[in-house]
This record gives sequence, structure tokens and C-alpha cells, in this order.
Amino acid sequence: MDDGTLLLVTADFFAPVVDDAYTYGAIAAANSISDVYAMGGTPFLALNLAAIPSDMPSEIAAEIFRGGMEKAREAGVIVAGGHTMDDREPKYGLVVLGTVTEDRLLVKGGARPGERLVLTKPLGSGVITTAYRADKAPREVVEAAIPWMLRLNRDGAAAVHATSARGATDITGFGLLGHAVEMAQAAGARFRIWVDAVPILDAARPLAEQWLFPGGTAANEMYYSRWVELAPGIPDEVAMLLYDAQTNGGILAAIPADEMDRFAAACRELDQPFWEIGEVVEGEPGVEVV
Repeated sequence: MDDGTLLLVTADFFAPVVDDAYTYGAIAAANSISDVYAMGGTPFLALNLAAIPSDMPSEIAAEIFRGGMEKAREAGVIVAGGHTMDDREPKYGLVVLGTVTEDRLLVKGGARPGERLVLTKPLGSGVITTAYRADKAPREVVEAAIPWMLRLNRDGAAAVHATSARGATDITGFGLLGHAVEMAQAAGARFRIWVDAVPILDAARPLAEQWLFPGGTAANEMYYSRWVELAPGIPDEVAMLLYDAQTNGGILAAIPADEMDRFAAACRELDQPFWEIGEVVEGEPGVEVV
């Protein structure tokens, strides 16, 4: 814009991942807003995007919108109307606008060899919500994932800003490995991920062993595996959890090694969990899991 500020614009929406209409709306809004945080920005304005079945009770639709509006308000975002259409399956999300100054912009290609890879949320929401919708998991299983899906990525991005890091993205539909491949390719570097260091929700592991992954996870493995090298001995279900399509997953960032203490201190101050899961190294762009 005229003063040198960059305008960020993004959009996202999806079908329900939980039964409760309010919670679904809140998760969808948090997921939509996440892209602005992943770029280092501050969101300020949003528009609803919704598909509402004509036979859906108005009270349910209102709860979806209320959940989205209140999660947006938590993020300091005004929801100023939007657009709806009739569809057989409900879908909801937001167009989100944000701003960032050029010196604070986070980009996929910002990682550099020698930096450490950090992740701010555990994996597993994809297999958990899929199993629950298929009646293969009890409600308490999905309830373990809901707080993570509801959590804004605002504090994770703020902790990254406490350092000089410039490489980051958020983990959503392409899974950890899909998004890591995109970051590595954009940076012209190689990501080395330590499989035992990657956080995975406890409830996700037995469901992964039953191979209850969403279709998006299988698509991720089919497409991105050509740029991923797995060490021998990694179980197939663990590898697939690294490809698992996430809903409002965490921030994946590359932090300079000598600034990890500063990043950790910022996370403690913000009560933001994080896990150090790997490093950026020289080599052919792609991801190796060891």
C-alpha cells in the first residue's frame, strides 16, 4: 500500500470436521485466519464464505456463523458480511485480510541451512476427525484434538517474530511433509526431520494403525513422496501421520540455531508449546526423515 505496508489476502473453507455447529464455525475461522499469521501478518477484516443446505434449521446455521464470528473477534478481526449459497453439504470459512511490514513478512522460501525446524502443534487431527465421522472412534477421541484445532496461531507467529527467522508456513491440508517439501523447494535447501521428535496426538496413533486416514492424506503421500526420503525402519502408519492432512495445524518455522533460546523464551512468555523437530541442511531440495 502507499505507506509501504503489505496487504495480505487469503481464503479457506471446508465441510464440518466436528458435530457441534458452533465449534465447527470456530475451527473453520481459526483455520482461515491462520494463513495471515503464517505470513507474519496481523489480520483485521474477514468475509464469511458459506454453503448452507436449504433444509438446515436456521438455528444451526446461526451457530456456525456465531462460532466463526467469536473466533474472529478473539483474533481482533471484524467479520463484515460475506456470501452464502445453497449446497447439499454445509461448508464454511472466511476470506481474511491482514497487513504486514516487509521486514516482518514470513515466506515459505525464507529457510536457510543451519537453522532449526520447530512446530507449534502436534499432528493427528486428520485421522482423528475422519475416524470419528466414520463412527470408528468415540467422541472423547475427537475432543482431544478440538482444543488444538481451535487454537489460534497468533502466539506461534509472535514467537517466530522474536527472532530474525523469515521462513515459515502453517500445517494444513498438505500435512507436515507436504508443507515441508514446499518450504524446502522454495528455499533451495533440504529439510531433515527427526521422526521421534515430531509431536503426535496420542489418540491418533491407534487410528493410524487401523489406516483410518482421510483421502487427502493418501493424496499427499502420492504426490509429495517423490521429494521425501524416509529412513529404513519407519513404520508405514508413522510415515502416513507425517502426511496427515491437518485442520488448523501449527506453525512450521526455521529458526536460526543461535536464536533458539530467544524463541523458547518467547514461547514460554506466551504460553505457546513448541517442538524442535529437525534442521535445515545443504543438499538437494526436499525432505529426509530420519
